[in-house]
Amino acid sequence: MPHTIIALHCWASSGREYDVVRTLLPDTELLPPDLPGFGHQSVPPGFDYSVGAYVDWLTAYIQQHSVVDFTLIGHSMSGKMALAFATRRPAGLRRLVLLSPSPPAGEPMTDADRAASLAAFGKPEEAEKTFEKITCRPLAAELRAQVIADNLLTTQPAWANWLEKGAREDITALMPRLNLPCHLLVGEGDKPIPPDTQRRLTLPLLPAGTPFTIVPGAGHLLPLEAPEVVAAAVRLP
Repeated sequence: MPHTIIALHCWASSGREYDVVRTLLPDTELLPPDLPGFGHQSVPPGFDYSVGAYVDWLTAYIQQHSVVDFTLIGHSMSGKMALAFATRRPAGLRRLVLLSPSPPAGEPMTDADRAASLAAFGKPEEAEKTFEKITCRPLAAELRAQVIADNLLTTQPAWANWLEKGAREDITALMPRLNLPCHLLVGEGDKPIPPDTQRRLTLPLLPAGTPFTIVPGAGHLLPLEAPEVVAAAVRLP
């Protein structure tokens, strides 16, 4: 039975952030959906943008694609969604790979930073600044352009609801139900959610013995800054 990788992107991004990782896994099926409100993904009627709503959408996506044996990658925003999904103990989920995940109890973001991010919606110059803030390793011009374009594709409701609600959601009550292998990776130079924050707020809630990898010289965009590390983390033993 083939093993599949489902790769979820970060906030203000799209499934394209895994294009480079896919080239490093030529013999593996990798499905990188755009999440509702991001990239080119439409939003279902009545969608409320909560973590639970995204988990419901992911559940339906997996069923639609007849995925029966898989690894799930969650990156930043979608790291919290991946954790919440895993606590439902879905059939076929073998393990989680968490890339700079949004901490289960909520992201440590100041009111000033939240207000600035809300005000940055749809502004190309702000998308440029965000790119500079979240990356450490140099990226090719076409990848830089892709990251900025995906930022600007994000819909206003998806943008604002994550900042105002999703990033603040506390799913720690679900975490005792997490009972499968996990691997937590974070860039050494990650500014939005630094390694020390992950060590303090995320790692203690993961199963005992979960590997914690700090990627030297990388920032927040691990799938593009360190695709070889991400590919190695998702390869089956």
